[in-house]
Amino acid sequence: MKTAPPLAERLRPQTLTDFIGQEHLTAQGGLLRNMLERGQPVSMILWGPPGVGKTTLANIIAAALDLPFYMLSAIDSGVKDVRAVIQKAHEAGKALLFIDEIHRFNKAQQDSLLGAVERGTITLIGATTENPSFEVIAPLLSRCQVYVLKPLTRENLETMLHRAIKQDVYLNKRSITLQETEALLRISGGDARKLLNLLELVVNHFPDDQPVIITNPTVLQIAQQNIALYDKQGEQHYDIISAFIKSIRGSDPNGALYWLARMLAGGEDPKFIARRMLILSCEDIGIANPTAMVMANACFDAVTKIGYPECDLILSHTVIYLATSPKSNSAYTAIRAAQKLVAAKGDLPVPLHLRNAPTGLMKELGYGKKYEYAHDYEGNFSAQEYLPDLVKDTALYVPGNNAREQETRKWLKHKWQDKYGY
Repeated sequence: MKTAPPLAERLRPQTLTDFIGQEHLTAQGGLLRNMLERGQPVSMILWGPPGVGKTTLANIIAAALDLPFYMLSAIDSGVKDVRAVIQKAHEAGKALLFIDEIHRFNKAQQDSLLGAVERGTITLIGATTENPSFEVIAPLLSRCQVYVLKPLTRENLETMLHRAIKQDVYLNKRSITLQETEALLRISGGDARKLLNLLELVVNHFPDDQPVIITNPTVLQIAQQNIALYDKQGEQHYDIISAFIKSIRGSDPNGALYWLARMLAGGEDPKFIARRMLILSCEDIGIANPTAMVMANACFDAVTKIGYPECDLILSHTVIYLATSPKSNSAYTAIRAAQKLVAAKGDLPVPLHLRNAPTGLMKELGYGKKYEYAHDYEGNFSAQEYLPDLVKDTALYVPGNNAREQETRKWLKHKWQDKYGY
């Protein structure tokens, strides 16, 4: 068994029937299933977190279409490798090219794909854990369909565990009792590849002639002894960035700097780190210190221009600034409350006095009637209703408990009196 491929590779599904998860794409009527049934492949970007089936789907598509199939990793491939595949595809008439972590390709490398994709010589399947809107150049993105892969559910992951124990050629020879799954699921973080390989690690910890009883304490003990600290190809990608973000949110610059150094040492993309800080500047600092977003945006621009290793100083500067800023999630909770209200109440009509009235008929119907132009009133303010009648007086923005937003609360209370409860 020592020379056998890892469990995740041994159990890699060969058809959509065996594939677990991503039912919106793979079930009857799903976009990918329909494409395969028609036999008309399109270039695509598969976007989703690690271990949810991107590489497996690429292999299944290649097998179903019976085309020459080439795989490249953006980590260790360049323009020369892309051109070599394009030449082989040209000689064969057509080919399928899978590029893992396509977000790591720079502009020149992505440009080298355009002609072959445009002509149809290459049907491209790109896999990425990053938003393709940021990481894939617009000309290439416009030539591809983007399919979003969802995180695997607990049911999906537990189905994989039971299938592995029952069907794997090695595990099915062992006496394995899966008493608890919580630790396996939590440590693997929704990554199916990581989950299956962790299961194999736990099973191999027991002598061949002993029964295997899997409990949460057992998994935690074995995992702590064997799991690597950081894998630059993505195994702990989400765990480390989570610790980093939570350290900044918790106003601990020391913890944040440690996790930053861990990511940089592990080869994490500095632009990914900067982008997450830009999101955090709005979600966790927000109106308590609006300059935080300006700083984070400047950091992202600078990191993009300068690159690693010099950008480590820029990242450190921004980490310390964000970690030591006052915190507020009021902007986050406000938009979530508004979205929840829209989902609950549907598309409520715009009040007549707020509607645009570009034609005479619209004016006759009352569009814009009784609208009070704020600048015509004292203090440039009119206490008219701006929400639909069904949800009027609803407070969506609740100022946070920090100096800046307490001033905002006073201002809102002065303007709106008791209307919103400020």
